Amino acid sequence: MNILYLTNHLNIGGISSYALTLASGMKKRGHNVYIASSGGGLLPRFITEGIVYIPIPIKTKSEISYKVLISKFKLLKYIKEKNIEIIHANTRVTQVLSFLMQRSCSKPYVSTCHGFFKKRFFRKIFPCWGNRVIAISESVREHLIKDFKVKQEDIRIIHNGIDLEKFRSQSRQERIQSKNKLGLREGPVVGIVARLSEEKGHTYLIKAMEVVIAKIPKAQLLIVGEGKTREKLVNLTKAAGLEKNVFFLPSVMDTQEILSALDLFVLPSSKEGLGLALMEAMACGLCVIGSDVGGIRSLIRDRHNGLLVRPADSRELSYAILELLQNPDRAESLGTNARIFINQNFSKEQMVLETEKVYLECLSENA
Repeated sequence: MNILYLTNHLNIGGISSYALTLASGMKKRGHNVYIASSGGGLLPRFITEGIVYIPIPIKTKSEISYKVLISKFKLLKYIKEKNIEIIHANTRVTQVLSFLMQRSCSKPYVSTCHGFFKKRFFRKIFPCWGNRVIAISESVREHLIKDFKVKQEDIRIIHNGIDLEKFRSQSRQERIQSKNKLGLREGPVVGIVARLSEEKGHTYLIKAMEVVIAKIPKAQLLIVGEGKTREKLVNLTKAAGLEKNVFFLPSVMDTQEILSALDLFVLPSSKEGLGLALMEAMACGLCVIGSDVGGIRSLIRDRHNGLLVRPADSRELSYAILELLQNPDRAESLGTNARIFINQNFSKEQMVLETEKVYLECLSENA
């Protein structure tokens, strides 16, 4: 197959990582793979994997931007030249772009829904979901059916896949070395890797760490990511007097380096499609804590491979963190189960094969 992937940009984040894993997997399966976007930090990784890059001016959040039309006319030429057989959109803007191109070239397209959409009027009038919609979790599938009336028969649940060769368990010595490399002190490290936005729950994690640090003064919190709430979170840290225990790092290309320094991973989101960083942490054999919401509850089996807590409850979150930091053997056991769970259910090979089947379905119908 000749496959074209679309996304607004290739900066560090869940969608870009998803596209890279899927595109590289399809390339290894023998398909010709192209990626069209406005570029970004992860672009060299795509090129290294042998994926052909097509630059388009699609870095916009507006689905009615003139950039969508410019991108359409540029890509139609490539679709004809490269005999593109199927298009895979990964954002709302590229769904609209794919819809417009389909009207001109009749090529089938698939879209992946990576989370939850706001019920905006334009989305209901022009759904643009494509021939098939991939939902990354059961909760996302339910959202599509309930809120946007997407037909059940057009939805396929395909979970994100993890490269288990890249994300692996760390020895105690390796963890100490990683902590030193990041400039962290001696003592347990709690971490979160996520976009700095309200729905990720950083506020509740910082408040929970007030209680934790009062009990375990050497405990540290590592917050990795960028976003609009950074200033608010920094100010909250200062107001709580936790500047010496809470550290902020920007987004990183390789989350394995960060996860190697952690003793515990926490994702206290108020809503979450699935949680790629959470999955990576579990693949590393880390003990994890997550909010009992959305896709997180499909990953964490409470007290088997991690702990679930009520969302927006910093007190319950603090108890869960203390429980695991004060019982390292228990934390290690949960972490081992977490890695086994990811290995059995969320391999990148499984994601690639299931997505390939969706493409073949669309091609068969289109023929």
